[in-house]
Amino acid sequence: MSHPDPLTVARLDGPAAEEAEGDFTLVYAEVFAEPPYCETEDDVVATFRRFRSQTRKRAFRAALARTPDGTPVGMAYGCPLGPKTGWWDSLTEPVSDEMRREDGHRTFGLMELAVRLPWRGHGIARRLHEALLHGIEAERVVLNVHPVNEAAGAAYRSWGYRKVGDARPWAGADLHDVLVLGLPHPPT
Repeated sequence: MSHPDPLTVARLDGPAAEEAEGDFTLVYAEVFAEPPYCETEDDVVATFRRFRSQTRKRAFRAALARTPDGTPVGMAYGCPLGPKTGWWDSLTEPVSDEMRREDGHRTFGLMELAVRLPWRGHGIARRLHEALLHGIEAERVVLNVHPVNEAAGAAYRSWGYRKVGDARPWAGADLHDVLVLGLPHPPT
């Protein structure tokens, strides 16, 4: 399916993302209802309870892709990992203390990146990823991706991510690949 209409990709801070929660919810609920996720309405409610808490974090950022008529077609969001993050605790094999070290600035946790089915294959995920990370001051980005989602895994690898381990991000979750992208440092 081709989409000749130009899409806008806007970067949002926490308050703006919270204001657009309905658009994020629409994209998330549609994408994550698909296998292998098969999320229920209750799962979506729980995700957006966390979303509201995440949007209040100082350095939360999000990106939202919309058609010219305002229809949301894709979204991404995340925030830096704090010193007490449990992110590294969910790995099945421990990683080094150096890999685990967090200070609230070092690592940006990419929580979600999703594009609705009719709009996939048009570079929207890349545009969302670039908008989300533009101007970020972290050393690296970390994310979890379900290994059955081969298209997402291939996209992340093509953008420079490398696998550092396997994790169960929450109790009862399938194993996910943990991927890290090193970011270039601006000249000082």
